[in-house]
Amino acid sequence: MRRQILLFLFAAALSLPGLPQVLKNPAEMILFHGLILDAGSEAPIPNSQIFINRVFTSISDSEGKFAFYVIKRDTVIFRSLGYNSTMMMISDTLKGKEFLAGIFMHADTLTIPEVVILPRISSLKSDLLRPPADASKEVENARYNLAVSAYQGRVNQGKLGDPAMNYEVIRQQQKADAYSKGQIPPDKILGLSPLLLIPAAYLLIKGFPEKPAAVKPIVTDQETNMIKSKYMEILREKRK
Repeated sequence: MRRQILLFLFAAALSLPGLPQVLKNPAEMILFHGLILDAGSEAPIPNSQIFINRVFTSISDSEGKFAFYVIKRDTVIFRSLGYNSTMMMISDTLKGKEFLAGIFMHADTLTIPEVVILPRISSLKSDLLRPPADASKEVENARYNLAVSAYQGRVNQGKLGDPAMNYEVIRQQQKADAYSKGQIPPDKILGLSPLLLIPAAYLLIKGFPEKPAAVKPIVTDQETNMIKSKYMEILREKRK
């Protein structure tokens, strides 16, 4: 019983959204500093959401700057309202522990419709042409409940009419309850994959590794100019 409870706790812990970030090997972590800019105006985009392997990790600050840890082959997605999502794949050929990144997001071409507000003029003619009011919510609920009750009465009419069948169902249920008494009921047992036993054993022996401390994004003006210059160079190469 105790072993089943431990396995359940380990399985629940492994399913936590942020745990994959905690379980990463610190020796493999790569630190990224950078900033998120509008691809057209090069203005910073604040409060952009950052997802690592589909898990929400952080947001950019008021100047569009960010900092986070990743490992090779991670996938980072940047999202911001009014912009198309931008994806960054962490290459397994990177050599180093700290990098600078510039994320240039393109504005979404779909625009939000404008809102038009006009004054409403009441008149006798509009009142006469107005369609009749719908039935009240209480009346509609009452009609629905009557229809449901009538349908259930017709469908279930022959299901509970045989006393012998009812007795057999109750007897089988009591037999199953007596068999599983003192155990975890069959409908409450959690299916566990054997693959979960390996990380569960690791956590049992080593304990949970410490989560990396939050990193304050630091991007100097010189680095900002370097990112913008590199971006303009890439655009020129594409236009040739």
